[in-house]
Amino acid sequence: MVDIVKNPIARKRLARFMEIKRARGSLWILLGLYMLSLCAELICNDKPLYVRFKGHSYFPAFFFYPEETFLEKGKKTRPDYKALRAMPLFTRDPSNIMLFAPIPYGPYESIDPASIPVSKDVVAVVTPMPAAGSVNIDRAFAVVSSLSFSSFVKEKKKSLLGKDIRRFFTLPPGVLEAIRKRFANIPAPSYVETVRDRNGRKMRVYLSTFKPRKVPPESVRLTFREKAPPGGITKRKIVFKPQATGIGIHAKGDPLLEALSPQDRKQLMESVKKRFLGPVEPLFLTIQGRRHRIDLTKEAVRFPFPPTKGHWMGIDAAGRDVLARVLYGLRTSLTFGLLLVAGSMALGIFAGALQGYYGGLFDITAQRLVEIWSALPFLYIMILMGSIYGRSFSLLLFCYGLFNWIGISYYVRAEFLKLRRLAFVEAARCMGIGTSRILFRHILPNALVPVITFFPFSLVGAIGALAALDYLGFGLPPPTPSWGELLFQAQQYRWAWWLILYPSAALFTVMLLGVFVGEGIRNAYDPKRYARME
Repeated sequence: MVDIVKNPIARKRLARFMEIKRARGSLWILLGLYMLSLCAELICNDKPLYVRFKGHSYFPAFFFYPEETFLEKGKKTRPDYKALRAMPLFTRDPSNIMLFAPIPYGPYESIDPASIPVSKDVVAVVTPMPAAGSVNIDRAFAVVSSLSFSSFVKEKKKSLLGKDIRRFFTLPPGVLEAIRKRFANIPAPSYVETVRDRNGRKMRVYLSTFKPRKVPPESVRLTFREKAPPGGITKRKIVFKPQATGIGIHAKGDPLLEALSPQDRKQLMESVKKRFLGPVEPLFLTIQGRRHRIDLTKEAVRFPFPPTKGHWMGIDAAGRDVLARVLYGLRTSLTFGLLLVAGSMALGIFAGALQGYYGGLFDITAQRLVEIWSALPFLYIMILMGSIYGRSFSLLLFCYGLFNWIGISYYVRAEFLKLRRLAFVEAARCMGIGTSRILFRHILPNALVPVITFFPFSLVGAIGALAALDYLGFGLPPPTPSWGELLFQAQQYRWAWWLILYPSAALFTVMLLGVFVGEGIRNAYDPKRYARME
């Protein structure tokens, strides 16, 4: 390491890298995030950092203490420290202390639904329903029969009989022609047109498909449906709050409530009382002559749960804090990537160095074996190994490392093929220096350029591969914190936006920082720094 620092070429490359602000800043941020993840137990933990109980000090975040340590009739399993903190045995002595991490939730802890603050109000969502009705007319456009048509014309059903439909609506020529064809027993497709009543209200009129009959029809049915306004149907909300004496209405004197008949108001209040206890069916009531749908909603804790106080990134489908899972998943991803890349780089350097240095028949034979090995399907091997030995971090690292070294071995082999015929290698041979010393002391330092420049990109690829395998279900075993596992949950619960936003943002940020660092290293090692193509 000292030799590298003293090497003027290495110092020049380091200075070039430090001049690139984006690469330098990305490197420090990436290192800071990894250091932060290594200290995750001090940030997110369901076990207290320090406990002072009956004059003794304990550090549960770092050491295991059975339940019998704190309770006389306790078990040998880990105690529930949050329940212990609430016991009179702990609270009656002021000297007892229990200090938790800033985020007192672990990556494996299932949150108690009762601890999540939710509103106890019942909200009535009142939605006006578009009016719809039908009318049958004869050849003179006189009303023969009607169904739910009184709301359009403000007349009773019996008073409509015999009246001309054109007294209430302005029928366009297209509608008149469609009606004429049906009375003339001429085939006609379905027809939809916008019409206006005498007050200027817009609505749609529908005529169904008509096929000729043996006897021409005596009447034609027109179906009318109120057209929604440009802004859509306006919904109203009425909030009901629980009180000790009954139910209190948040908006007293609400016009919708005042417009209800005493019987409908009583029915609504009874449904609200039931909704405080459990789900109820929606109501359909008539308010000011219009049919309305009233849905009674009450916030409930159902996992996954959106971000709330104390759970800034929400809760996943198993009731675990997403922030804790993301932070511990960061440590898992970076540790896996570093170990994988370091191991595969070492194996690739060793294999490529031997092939490039010896060359000839050994090189050709080794290359054919490497090509055969690279043709094996990695995913199938991973599934087979997992089914036999079970999924684990070490098994995934081992299986992935068996294939990940192949790419870097090609570059190292090419460098050794180029360097083995140079003068300093021939001089080392003439001096009687051993093969291993020539390989790793003289040639390897001059062949490390592709290894160093590819390291950040390989790290990014390893992190992305781990997330992809976890997403597919072939990665780390549950309940290991993993970004890919959170993304898999997001696919199952597509309405849970926090399960896709925060893991994706974490994965994108880490991979982007790695790419920026890789670009900086590549530019620092570029010998033609100021060259340009014209």
